[in-house]
Amino acid sequence: MKVVIAIDSFKGSLSSIEAGMAAKDGVLKAKPDTEVIVKPLADGGEGTVDALIEGLDGEQIDITVTGPMGAAVSCYYGLLRKTNTAIIEMASAAGITLVPCEKKNPLLATTYGVGEIIRDAMERGCRDFIIGIGGSATNDGGIGMLKALGYNFSDESGKDVGEGGQALAKIASIDTQNRHPLISECKFRIACDVNNPLCGENGATYIYGPQKGVTDDLKKELDAGMANFAKITAASLGKDNSNTPGTGAAGGLGFAFLSYIGAELTPGIELILDAVDLDNDLKDADVVITGEGRLDHQTAMGKAPVGVARLAKKYEAKVVAFAGAVTEGAAACNDAGIDAYFPIVRGVTTLEDAMKKENAQKNMTETAEQVFRLL
Repeated sequence: MKVVIAIDSFKGSLSSIEAGMAAKDGVLKAKPDTEVIVKPLADGGEGTVDALIEGLDGEQIDITVTGPMGAAVSCYYGLLRKTNTAIIEMASAAGITLVPCEKKNPLLATTYGVGEIIRDAMERGCRDFIIGIGGSATNDGGIGMLKALGYNFSDESGKDVGEGGQALAKIASIDTQNRHPLISECKFRIACDVNNPLCGENGATYIYGPQKGVTDDLKKELDAGMANFAKITAASLGKDNSNTPGTGAAGGLGFAFLSYIGAELTPGIELILDAVDLDNDLKDADVVITGEGRLDHQTAMGKAPVGVARLAKKYEAKVVAFAGAVTEGAAACNDAGIDAYFPIVRGVTTLEDAMKKENAQKNMTETAEQVFRLL
């Protein structure tokens, strides 16, 4: 029997690899001669860098960059030296959790630090980039990132337009001559799970702006700035991507990546499954184990475990999922390719005790063992 394990992290308890290794222990207790492969799993959002560093023998690169409100912040990204790949979460440099509620200011918040991370990675030899862009504090259309990579945005008098959402309406000209020369040698794949365009009532400002501090009286002004940025971009680059699904992600950062960097916008789970080459391991798998901390109806709407299940069904493998908690709505997961799912908590306990690493590992191992004794 061949078993492939790809479990998402149990946030606050087990990493993806820790959960996978605990399940592997249970499988081997039940059937010691089983071939078991453990793969890291994430969805392109929070935790992706950690999962791929741990699961793909990556290296953590610590760096200090410009934070969303201009002050320096310490963050890190993942470096996979075997493939010269950088794994980046934009939220580490420009995320909403870096800004206290009372200091949120979409007029000034910048993605400059994201560009600094990319520049650092390119200069270390990275030519393949996987970047998650969820959880931003910004509404700057990505011009901060682009500035850090050498692009120049000027107003009618030829002066730099500044940072943040307020700068977009001032843009009169764009100079790409000083863009970092290594960009053309790189491939950028962006984990993007939203379909919003750049502008309008379904765009970046109206849909995601309020959580970043965009008040009702600012929406029209900032959206008009986005429209101006798109107009000048189209005139300068000869293409208009403003209505392309996903360009409204991360306050317009999706637009910047697509228009200026030539990036691919891809659903996060598809991007990660490709990065870990899960398809190749599933070709002759008999059983696939997946799961996450909580299985519910949202899991069935395209989260990581269902992404694994759909890929496994391509090769007619049985799919078993383990979770810390299971809700009534989780039954939708059966229709989405998960043949059976099991909660790992094995008795009445507190949430705190259930989430302790040693308890979660033990529960995972014992549950997996019993399931595979049956199989």
